[in-house]
Amino acid sequence: MTRYRVRHLTRYSYDETVAVCHNVAHLRPRSSMESIVRSYTLRIEPATHVENRTDYFGNPIACFSIPERHQAMSLEAISEVQILPRTLPDPGQTLPWERVREGLRQRAFPDWLEATQFLFDSKLVMRGADLAAFARGSFSPGRPILEAALDLNRRIHEQIAYVPRSTDVETTAIQALELQRGVCQDLAHIFAGAVRSIGLPARYVSGYLRTRPAPGQPIRVGADESHAWVSVYLGDAGWVDLDPTNDLVVREEHVLLGWGRDYRDVAPLLGIYLGGKNQTLHVEVDVTPVETSDESLLAESHAPGF
Repeated sequence: MTRYRVRHLTRYSYDETVAVCHNVAHLRPRSSMESIVRSYTLRIEPATHVENRTDYFGNPIACFSIPERHQAMSLEAISEVQILPRTLPDPGQTLPWERVREGLRQRAFPDWLEATQFLFDSKLVMRGADLAAFARGSFSPGRPILEAALDLNRRIHEQIAYVPRSTDVETTAIQALELQRGVCQDLAHIFAGAVRSIGLPARYVSGYLRTRPAPGQPIRVGADESHAWVSVYLGDAGWVDLDPTNDLVVREEHVLLGWGRDYRDVAPLLGIYLGGKNQTLHVEVDVTPVETSDESLLAESHAPGF
C-alpha cells in the first residue's frame, strides 16, 4: 500500500479590491474502494467560515464566502491519502462492448442507474459523429470492452499532442479532437466523449499524479500538478480508471479527488466575485510519498471510522 501527502496551494491576487466572493472548492480527496483519506485540512485567507457538504456525485466540497474587502485570496489544502491495491480484469475476458451497452438498456446490471447518468451530454463533453468515429477505431464489433478501452487510451496518447496552454477550461471535447492537442483535461474529455458517443458510460475523474524528477535531479517543489483521467464502465466488471495523457492504467501513483461528467463538475475552485478587475492565479501542487511501516498500515486499516 502507498501513502501520499498532498499539498495544493491556490493564490489569487487582484488589480483592484474585491468587495465579496462566493466559492465552491473540490480540494478534499474522495475516499473509495481504492483510496482512504487519513487526514485533511483547508486553510483560507482571509479567514472565513466554511460549510462542508457533499455534491450530487458524492464528492466532498467546501462552500465559503469572503464578505470583507480584499485584494488577495489563498487556499492551502493538505491531505494524507492511502492508496490500496487495485485488481484489473483480464481484458480479453471482459464482455463484448455491445453487450455492456445492451445490458444498460435492459437494466441488466445492479448498478445500471448509477452508470447510466454518465452516458449523456454535459457542457464540455457533447456526443457527436466525429467522436463516435474516433471511438470505433478501437471498439470494433464484438471486441471485449476493456481491450477496446485500453486501445483507445493508447491511441489518444499517441494521436492527441499534450501541449500546455494550448486550450483553456472552456475547450470542449469536440474542439480538442479537432485541434489534435490539449492538456490532461482535454484528453480525458475526448475519451469520455468518444465512448459516450457509442453508448457507453464514462466518468471524468479529477485528482493528482505523482511525478518523478529526472535521474540525478532533486524533487522540485510545486512540480506536481492537478491531473485528470477517465473511469470507464465495464458492466459486470465494474469501473476501470485509465489515464490517456500517459497511456496508463490508474494504479498506485494516482490520487483520486472526485468525479463527474466533465471538468466543471469537479473543478478545484469555482466562484464569483464583485470587483477586482483583472486577476492573477498561482497554483502549486506537491504529491509526496509518506514512509509508513506495513504494521502501522495494517493497524490503521482496522481503525474505527475508516
